[in-house]
Amino acid sequence: MVELLQYSFGGLTVGFIYALVGLGFTVIYNSSKIINFSQGEFVMIGGMAAVFLSYAKFPFVLAFPLAIILSALLGYMLFKLVSMSSNSSVTSLIILTLGYSIFVRGASQVGFDKQMHTLPAFISDTPISIFGATITPQAILVIVVSLCIVTGLYYLFNKTKIGKAMLATADNKDAAKLVGISVKKILIMNFMISAGIAAIGGIVLTPITSTNYEIGIMLGLKGFCAAIIGGIGNPFGAVFGGVVLGILESFVAGYLSSEYKDAVAFIVLLLILFFFPGGLFGAKKSTRV
Repeated sequence: MVELLQYSFGGLTVGFIYALVGLGFTVIYNSSKIINFSQGEFVMIGGMAAVFLSYAKFPFVLAFPLAIILSALLGYMLFKLVSMSSNSSVTSLIILTLGYSIFVRGASQVGFDKQMHTLPAFISDTPISIFGATITPQAILVIVVSLCIVTGLYYLFNKTKIGKAMLATADNKDAAKLVGISVKKILIMNFMISAGIAAIGGIVLTPITSTNYEIGIMLGLKGFCAAIIGGIGNPFGAVFGGVVLGILESFVAGYLSSEYKDAVAFIVLLLILFFFPGGLFGAKKSTRV
């Protein structure tokens, strides 16, 4: 029982990070129908920028916002590249995001370095015992921050005019233009919000897992799996997919071997695509004939 609880704590921590990455995929997909395979690099940039700004003696209250802004600016650059290729096919745009991912990773290797880096825990690093299992305050912070972001996005999309404009743009860009919505500004916001969310995930995760210029590759793939498992385009599904994936990975690593941990995401992805091609919570589309 204690082992089960311990693995669940570990799975929830990393699962919510996958959920944040998956939400980033969802936000951009809903607005542009593009699957952004550079999403994981925004996580990496958030963590690495925060580390190097802290090395430069920036206080955390300044370093973290600057890291998020840097990641958001990279999201804006990606939007500009996508907008310049707006007449290209979706496949070409997806390849563009892959190329952008390689560019950001290479630039980070040159601009930062290849070493692993970490940040000190933001709050006490003394583990908390719950029914015999332990969880660090930093892991609880990751879960709380992730839940706050999910709640904030829910409020944004359902309770604010800007959020409703985002949903309208995602549903039908031409109709959105007719009612006076600036589709370009909405798309820019979506790309920057997506990158900013990923950066926050990278910052809060760094004290637990450390970071380097390559960490975004696997996080991006896991986040993509989370989005697909839940149903691409469904924010709730991305969160559910991320949490389930994180817990499954933790169980496999704990009860079998950590060597199989990374394979779990792709096995689950294949099973979901085979039995539920639209994901567990994907929109059910019908065609009138």
